Amino acid sequence: MTETHVSTDMPAPDALAAATTAAKDGGIVTCDACPVLCRIRSGKTGACDRYGNVDGKLVRMDPLVITSRAQNLVPFLNGQWNGNPISGADTFVTGIGAGTTYPDYKPAPFIVSSRLDGVDMVTVVTEGIFSYCGLKVKIDTDRYLGPEQAAVRVKGEAVGHVTTAEYGSQMLSLGGVHHLTGGSKKEGVVTCDTMLALCNKEAVELSIDGGSTVVVRAGKPPVVNGVREERMRVGCGSATIGMFATQWLAHADEVIVVDDHITGVLTEHQAGRFLDMKPGGIRVRGRKSTPGRYFQVANPGTGWGGTDITDPLSIIEKIDPKTAWPGLRLLMVSTTGEHAGWYVLDGELKPVPAPMPEAITRIVERIGENCEPALCSVLFMAGAGGSLRAGVTENPVRLTRSVRASFARVTSGGAPVYVWPGGGITYMVDVATMPDKSFGYVPTPAIVGPIEFTLRRDEYAALGGHMKHVRPLETLRDVGKVKVEAWPKDAPWPVTPPETAT
Repeated sequence: MTETHVSTDMPAPDALAAATTAAKDGGIVTCDACPVLCRIRSGKTGACDRYGNVDGKLVRMDPLVITSRAQNLVPFLNGQWNGNPISGADTFVTGIGAGTTYPDYKPAPFIVSSRLDGVDMVTVVTEGIFSYCGLKVKIDTDRYLGPEQAAVRVKGEAVGHVTTAEYGSQMLSLGGVHHLTGGSKKEGVVTCDTMLALCNKEAVELSIDGGSTVVVRAGKPPVVNGVREERMRVGCGSATIGMFATQWLAHADEVIVVDDHITGVLTEHQAGRFLDMKPGGIRVRGRKSTPGRYFQVANPGTGWGGTDITDPLSIIEKIDPKTAWPGLRLLMVSTTGEHAGWYVLDGELKPVPAPMPEAITRIVERIGENCEPALCSVLFMAGAGGSLRAGVTENPVRLTRSVRASFARVTSGGAPVYVWPGGGITYMVDVATMPDKSFGYVPTPAIVGPIEFTLRRDEYAALGGHMKHVRPLETLRDVGKVKVEAWPKDAPWPVTPPETAT
């Protein structure tokens, strides 16, 4: 998201709701926005840098972030407001910079009313303090990062583990309450720092026991052992055979696609048989799964097709003289097209390197063309617990049921979230879709993340919402610090009109 306006002519900041019980002692303010209870001197900030002592008042130092998709941005903040009610169709208040509900009993910092297509709506915004939270990291690469369940480390401290690989991607699970609070103090601090950096789209170098080092940054290519990845594989070796079999038919007698998962052999494969290709008689190492599909042809690594090989001919176990013939044209290629070799069998049926024909070169290039760019995806996952829900309603279970029934829409920094089935409100959000610097921390340690609940005003009242604290959207002009960001045109708007909600 692009910042387009920062209000600078607002009145001096007022104490936030989180400061209502702040104690003063010789100019020192006790911050009660988290369990640490920092004692903050005048002009200083607490350990998290989120709250500070401004003239004896506890103040949220970062601005409240409002998003807008209107061309004139937010009229009531830049002097263009004519006094009419502001529509929620173009302006959305996020939880970024809002403050928290800790210690549990206080209403959310901002409970904002607006009208959307003639319907009265309420958006409840807050910053949740999450110790039960983690990151799911998807790394687009077929390079070997490390064995499943291996520890992922930062500065020598375990911050997560390698989990099950997915199609064309390696997966990591980072953070979680056991790393944050169940280990040593250093482990908790390093885990929190790592999560905060990744959530805020910063680069972090991770080392994996028994494997590689990888630099991860949301929305950017991974860097594995110092090498920047460019391509996500087009598919496994078998899939690659099926995709390009007809294109190879007239130009090669045999094609072997090297892959750590399934290595494909064209003339044995069902695709080759369907095309009536003559068997090539070349048998590769590994465990045969089905015709033309082989497991474990080599060890995992950073070479051809995510294996440890640098010489593709090393996976050939034998060449059958009863089937193969001199002059047989053989292509060895990886699942990204980054590695490729062209060979012709000599009189002794040995593969001899030869210049690659132009037609074959074009097909290899087409494999690369069909590979999507390799990227890192960072998903923040957390459970919205008691104190957060109590800031929305006096009867928290009703909020959970409202979310389940799709009456209440959940967003994070305005970005769409996926709410997991089952009990509670456990959600995931792609940090790349959120405004920059959306996350903070408290030194308990825990991650602080924005969350918003939007629903019809009558539904909010029915679930026991804090109706006395509802304020019209336009009253935010009185908030001390506000930052407005333009909503990306290609991103879904946080609030779908009620009549089109699904």
